[in-house]
Amino acid sequence: MRKVLVVGAGPAGMMAAAAAAEHGGNVTLLEKMPRVGRKMMITGKGRCNVTSADDVPEIIKNVVGNGRFLNSCIRAFDNSDVINFFEKLGVPLKTERGNRVFPQSDHAVDVVDAMLHHLRDCGAEVRTNTAVCKLILEDGSVQGVCLSNGSCLAADAVILATGGASYPATGSTGDGYALARAAGHTVTPIFPALVPLVTREAWVKDVQGLSLRNVRASLCHNGKKEQHFFGEMLFTHFGVTGPIILQLSRRASELLTEGVQELSLHLNLKPALTHEKLRDRLDRDFAKYEQKHLHNGMMDLLPKRLIDIVLSAAQLSPDSIVVHISSKQRECLVRTLQALPLTIVGTRPLSEAIVTAGGIATREIDPRTMASKLVHGLYFAGELVDVDAYTGGYNLQAAFSMGHAAGVHSVLMEGVK
Repeated sequence: MRKVLVVGAGPAGMMAAAAAAEHGGNVTLLEKMPRVGRKMMITGKGRCNVTSADDVPEIIKNVVGNGRFLNSCIRAFDNSDVINFFEKLGVPLKTERGNRVFPQSDHAVDVVDAMLHHLRDCGAEVRTNTAVCKLILEDGSVQGVCLSNGSCLAADAVILATGGASYPATGSTGDGYALARAAGHTVTPIFPALVPLVTREAWVKDVQGLSLRNVRASLCHNGKKEQHFFGEMLFTHFGVTGPIILQLSRRASELLTEGVQELSLHLNLKPALTHEKLRDRLDRDFAKYEQKHLHNGMMDLLPKRLIDIVLSAAQLSPDSIVVHISSKQRECLVRTLQALPLTIVGTRPLSEAIVTAGGIATREIDPRTMASKLVHGLYFAGELVDVDAYTGGYNLQAAFSMGHAAGVHSVLMEGVK
């Protein structure tokens, strides 16, 4: 019976341990934290968005960091397999807006506990409070691991699934990068993805907590539109966050990491209207409120807290009388409503990112088996690998697919020597 050690009990590690045990492996899952699945507990705002109901090509498309690398392992264990896996474990699921799949209970703990019980039912040993500090390597093969308490464990295969470097309180402190480097692997630069953005403009503090729905945010650099997303966002004391901002943040973070000093963010507050239709709407409102101050003439168009900010960006005084606003000024105001400018000067720290981008270079991993191409018997899975996705269940699907491939093939001992 093959002895398999899995390092890290997040989604990828737990799935890897389950797959290896189901295929007859003698499996030990090692987790340095007191409890398994700590980061899974907080995914989906504590509800655990386990996968997406999109078809496989769409899932791969939403894995923006090296999605094509996952083609083999996602097709071998796709979203329907993930759904069947959890429902067989007694965790009924539901599909919500945006094809996001959640447990019906809306409790992430149900997902984690079901996986833990399944591991024990399969005969896998789960050790918590057990930190791995070193891989035992000999003649191009992994022979086991050394623990921080000084003891060592022998193995036929080792699966590293230690996570990235975001949310370190959950145990994702980047330990696996050092272990991979010691085995000769390349670790590409890591940076935050799915992370709030920091703005230069101080006015965001005046509207912190304000949520906007049905807006379009466009990220621009050197006059070129890099990306744009439609949906919901939120102002904070430091800048902006919310679903569409998190989607943009991966590209923003990448550009900032490459040395770009600042980026432009344009908010279209009325994306459902063309310029002409918005101008007509503005003219109707102004006719209705022509003797009011401009601030009051905008009450039907914008949230109250945002009105003076938009007027300032359009170089208009909120105390002006509506009837005195010229056609040229109205045109400027319409343009501002559809491209309210913000300057992105940074992201929140990596520790606050939902996902870590970068990691172990995919060119050094067999995409079918998740086996190292450099060290026989060594496998990788999850956020540790240079793979990352947008929100919507795609990151967990990637973790489960990689973990399943690594678990199965660690028992079969397939891979490249």
